[in-house]
Amino acid sequence: MTGILKLIKSAALDAMAASKPVELCFGKVLSEKPLKILVEQKLTLGEQQLTLTRNVTDYKTKISGGNIQNYFYAGTAPDITAEPVSPQHVHAVGTIEITVHNALKKDETVVLLRQQGGQKYLVVDRV
Repeated sequence: MTGILKLIKSAALDAMAASKPVELCFGKVLSEKPLKILVEQKLTLGEQQLTLTRNVTDYKTKISGGNIQNYFYAGTAPDITAEPVSPQHVHAVGTIEITVHNALKKDETVVLLRQQGGQKYLVVDRV
């Protein structure tokens, strides 16, 4: 009876491994354009195999701010000072669109999820 149970368990484990469920792995960015990522020192992935999250791409977003009033900034880092403006006045910042430069750079280490079947990888974030 133990031999049959071991055989069933082995067949179940083989079936699970063959289906390649989602798996966490790590990679290193080899190049930015075209994007190439080396996965665990054995497999190089190209752009067609990668899906990128917003965490690893440049993107535009909107931000809003309050009013900037009565001061201007002078000098250069690290010696920047805030000095009063005369006559006093207010600049309304409001809502503006900015670009967040978050694209992957060469030699960065990334976290990837291998999608079922092992054909595509989701680049989740940097390490």
